[in-house]
Amino acid sequence: MFETEVMGTLTIEDIIKATGGRVVYGNGNSHAFTGVAIDSRAIREGELFIALRGSKYDGHDFLYKALEKGSGALVNFPPAEPLRGKIIIYVKNTLNALQDIAHYMRMRSNIPVIGITGTNGKTTTKELIASILGTRYRVLKNTGNLNNHIGLPLSLTKLGDEDEMIVLEMGASAQGDIKELCGIAVPDYGVVTNIGPGHLEGFGSIEAVRNTKLELLDTVKGVAVSADDEFLMQGLSMYHGKVVTFGIENKADIFARDINVRDRGSDFLLCLGAGREVEINLKVPGTFNIYNTLAAASMGAIFNIDLQSIKAGIESFKGVPMRLEIKELFGATVISDVYNANPASMEEAVKELVRLRKARAIAVLGDMLELGSYAQEAHRKLGEWMSKLPIDIFIAVGPLMAEAESLFAEKGGQSFRAATALEAGEILTGICREDDTVLVKGSRGMGMEKVLQTNKGTGNAV
Repeated sequence: MFETEVMGTLTIEDIIKATGGRVVYGNGNSHAFTGVAIDSRAIREGELFIALRGSKYDGHDFLYKALEKGSGALVNFPPAEPLRGKIIIYVKNTLNALQDIAHYMRMRSNIPVIGITGTNGKTTTKELIASILGTRYRVLKNTGNLNNHIGLPLSLTKLGDEDEMIVLEMGASAQGDIKELCGIAVPDYGVVTNIGPGHLEGFGSIEAVRNTKLELLDTVKGVAVSADDEFLMQGLSMYHGKVVTFGIENKADIFARDINVRDRGSDFLLCLGAGREVEINLKVPGTFNIYNTLAAASMGAIFNIDLQSIKAGIESFKGVPMRLEIKELFGATVISDVYNANPASMEEAVKELVRLRKARAIAVLGDMLELGSYAQEAHRKLGEWMSKLPIDIFIAVGPLMAEAESLFAEKGGQSFRAATALEAGEILTGICREDDTVLVKGSRGMGMEKVLQTNKGTGNAV
């Protein structure tokens, strides 16, 4: 598979064209920077430092540190003294300049761009698409989940002259976010994985979530969507581009059948229509990862990747760190899904806990954040739903998850409350037995990975 993080040539002249800035120190329009950086601690020799202003920091405060290795900087106020051999470029707004540089590089390359959005599964789907397309093309993708107004353009600045495809995850926490990212990346094709109640604090309603994700449609000429997400499908009524559907339950262009879900993966027949089908041995667990795979296969079909290469791309994928990883702790099976959480992803993870349980099922769940006025109701619904499932022990972490624990306990379930993930880890260490099945999940801000930071005996699950 071809991937690269080597940046293409970016001269001072290019930067001036892209940003409208001006050189205030240094000279030489032919000078080429070897990359772009926004962190003075991680900058490498020859890179251009972009001094971003944030709510908690100002990159200008670290300018001299950055220029120890960097060969130049983009600033919105110049340093008091010039630095010998360093190039300083003035722009009105450094964040806008980063985005303008990314847009300039994308448009100059003129290669296909795929944008992936949705409530859940974006990062996994992005990695799977890159893996499938990477069997034939050299692919640039977001690093990790750098998917916002800073991370996405920063990823685009890694674009190299040899890249042939760009695959970009696009995140949103408020209306207009996807439109902004599309303005930078100008995707040709898109994937919308699903629509669910995530980041409601910024959106206000599930309808606003859908409207925001579907801002992608204003730019792309083709989109892949889940036929099993009826709420999502309803939002496509006015779209006139190419639509490729994927699914398991409803009729779809790309679908899976003969599904056999195993503890650490699944086997199924991937069907691309017209008698084109291939057996898949997926290495990551969960039915929802079959949906992510179908979404990725849809892009493979759009770009005419042959069946065996689609199969190779899927089967070489081994998962994304912190997302539904299977570990062991004191002889128990642990489902570690600690990157983030919203009601939809929490439900899927709990279903996986129930499916995989051997002896006792233990749920260690942290608050689902950024749900706004829906937060209390969402947690109470979770607790009531879980009380009807074969879950033996519930360890609730945080004040919101305490709402879920109350309803779970009212129905007779054994439960504990913890203020922090570390405290929950101590509780889990005291009760965990061999052959238990444990789910650990919560929003990123809860730091749920700390639940598994134990050194007791052979139970190192880190």
